[in-house]
Amino acid sequence: MLFRPCIDLHNGKVKQIVGSSITDESDQVIENFVSAHDSAYYADLFKEKQITGGHVIMLGPGNEKAATEALKAYPGGLQIGGGIRPENAADYLNAGASHVIVTSYIFHDGMLDEDRLRKMNEAVGKERLVIDLSCTYHDGKWFVATDRWTKRSSFEVNAENLEMLAAFCDEFLIHAVDVEGKRNGIQEELVSHLAAHMPIPATYAGGIRSLDDIDLFRQLTDDRMCYTIGSALDLFGGDIPLEAVVAKENK
Repeated sequence: MLFRPCIDLHNGKVKQIVGSSITDESDQVIENFVSAHDSAYYADLFKEKQITGGHVIMLGPGNEKAATEALKAYPGGLQIGGGIRPENAADYLNAGASHVIVTSYIFHDGMLDEDRLRKMNEAVGKERLVIDLSCTYHDGKWFVATDRWTKRSSFEVNAENLEMLAAFCDEFLIHAVDVEGKRNGIQEELVSHLAAHMPIPATYAGGIRSLDDIDLFRQLTDDRMCYTIGSALDLFGGDIPLEAVVAKENK
């Protein structure tokens, strides 16, 4: 199944937010959806539907308890990201995460820190590490955005760098920062760029708003990448029925 579910956590609640509204200076964000259900509810649902490979993302502090509850509800079915470091990674793996996801720990001060990358790899092993390459567009190129998508690094997302990072991790998670949470369509140029150069499994997140967008994504990638749906999914207040996505995947 190419569809991967997501559980985004902000201030301990399951939310869908506009990614570009996250800042370090303010805790105020643009919310598309705030759920009345807790994280374990969604984990149980994805487990029931046998949808694997999803991710729990902790957007800032105060989400550790909710994240752990989701992982325990669906052992081995979810990845975990947000504030992951070598010192705490084992705690989340022991709680049930299949993989840990890292971005800001290995990308800081505007650059890739190869020493930290190696430490993270050594702490959990290549087979349980996912690198989040949240992408933003600048001067005709794609760069990694870090620190809850508030800072653009100097690390370009190109064929050479993807190949280099693939030696350290099992998968990539790609957030299209410029369209994340806006429900105005996928970042077609980014999707095509990634599909042409992706050396290992990867999941794309950002902008999917309809079943037609899913068809376009699959066409652009020739089914070589997975995708996730946030604000547009009916579970999170959108118009795309989860059942329709599952049915499409099972054809």
